Amino acid sequence: MNSDLEIARQVKLENIQSQMEQLGITEDEFEYYGKYTGKVRLKVFDKFADRPDGKLILVTAMTPTSHGEGKTLTTIGLGQGLNQIGKKGIIAIREPSVGPVFGIKGGAAGGGHSQVLPMELINLHFNGDISAIAAAHNLLAAMLDNHILKGNDLGIDVTSILWNRTMDMNDRSLRQIVVGLGGRVNGVPRESGFVITAASEVMAILALATSRTDLKRRLGEIAVGYTYDKNLVKAKDLGAHKAMAVLLNDAIMPNLVQTSEHTPALVHAGPFANIAHGTNSVIADKIALKLADYVVTECGFGADLGAEKFFDIVCRNSGIWPSTVVIVATCRAVKLHGGVPEKPEETLYEENPEAFKAGLGNLEAHVRNMKKFGAPVMVTINRFPKDHPSEIEMIQELCRGLEVPCVAHEAYAKGGKGAIELARKAVELADGYTDPQPKFLYDLEQSVEEKIKIVATEIYGADAVYFEKRAQSKIKRFTDLGYGNLPICIAKTQSSLSDNPKAKGVPKNWTMTVSDAQLSAGAGFLVIISGNMMLMPGLPKFPAAMNMDVDENGEITGLF
Repeated sequence: MNSDLEIARQVKLENIQSQMEQLGITEDEFEYYGKYTGKVRLKVFDKFADRPDGKLILVTAMTPTSHGEGKTLTTIGLGQGLNQIGKKGIIAIREPSVGPVFGIKGGAAGGGHSQVLPMELINLHFNGDISAIAAAHNLLAAMLDNHILKGNDLGIDVTSILWNRTMDMNDRSLRQIVVGLGGRVNGVPRESGFVITAASEVMAILALATSRTDLKRRLGEIAVGYTYDKNLVKAKDLGAHKAMAVLLNDAIMPNLVQTSEHTPALVHAGPFANIAHGTNSVIADKIALKLADYVVTECGFGADLGAEKFFDIVCRNSGIWPSTVVIVATCRAVKLHGGVPEKPEETLYEENPEAFKAGLGNLEAHVRNMKKFGAPVMVTINRFPKDHPSEIEMIQELCRGLEVPCVAHEAYAKGGKGAIELARKAVELADGYTDPQPKFLYDLEQSVEEKIKIVATEIYGADAVYFEKRAQSKIKRFTDLGYGNLPICIAKTQSSLSDNPKAKGVPKNWTMTVSDAQLSAGAGFLVIISGNMMLMPGLPKFPAAMNMDVDENGEITGLF
């Protein structure tokens, strides 16, 4: 049994009514899912409509190692730190996807003394949300194939279908399949495939919807394919969107849980950040902003992915805006970007001033990028026991030169008490940001190609962008169909600022290649693909599932 699970088991969970009381939520505004979790009904919007919004603190990170740099840990620790200094805080984060839990990553609910609990529930079948998303996605797929079999009144070209199927498990053998084999009774044979549920457009829609009405509208706009006349076919043309919304009726409500220090946390939705926009739901954020003075949320992977999309897609769509941006750094990530190999892992904890100095450029690039959006920026160092004081000082020296605050935290070892200084500085910055003036990287009226070039050059540091013919053709088609004014969601590797996962630090003199484009009309953005992005992950040789077990008493081990 590992230490994270041991710590989680030592926490005496409070009945979820305790968190409800902290937030002013009554039983009439809540759906219980057992003693320790439940869903917040959307009627709380009406109850607190006249209450001013709290301040949003966005947690992001430098380009991570394969282990991640503790962004969720920092988010939870910061929320706990707010309560330690007497502030009314709440956490709003994504819910884990089961596939990665059993693959490489393991559990995704924080760690140490900064976890969201009950950990087993959150990491597994958490209140049925992901199952509902998969069901809604697959209902649309079933109705699409059924329409084609039963006469195909819309004239759908089976060679131009855009909608596939989904499941929440890493299974590479389902990436490309053939359906409809076995004669007419089993459907029309055609090529298809699966994506993991977190990559489904339905997940992105759930995360961006602002109400049930908005959810239905977005579901109806999903592009499922083309007719023989090259016209777009949408989910509403098949009459599927309302039934999909029925399946998502409970899933649209945010889940309320608690941290290991009983700080309230909303855990809701989980789109990937390298192939989608990578943040928890807008509804959870908006509810949280009515329930607390400070809301701590996170976005996926490095700031080049999650944070840029949070500003240019989520904020533009929802009207919310961060009052502080916190960039998580670790000494091991700095050394990785200075040329130290990731394996064996011990090398990332050895003192190496030369590599460390070189790797600081990656953190600097993220700081400079985040400053472009206008909100206050600070750096926090997720401190590990093996970190060297000289390395901590080098990060702080860099931040002094960039004129941004820098605070180390020990939320893993000490929980909220290890994040008190971080909480104080984040509050100071947020309170001082009294007149937010939203700044986006690009205007929606610019061409798709111009928007891509702006993100590639301004955020990734590319010199230019090369568009392959397939991408050019699709971008033109989407523009001709009237979708050229959508924001863009660039899908690229999380392992580098560039589109090459092996290029560490701050890559120079490179051209970004756009290989493909996809239309997410319901979510409201164009997915621009750079590199080989897998929408259905595979399992490693030794998946995390091999270390998991459950005993006769129902006690689970190995989930982290």
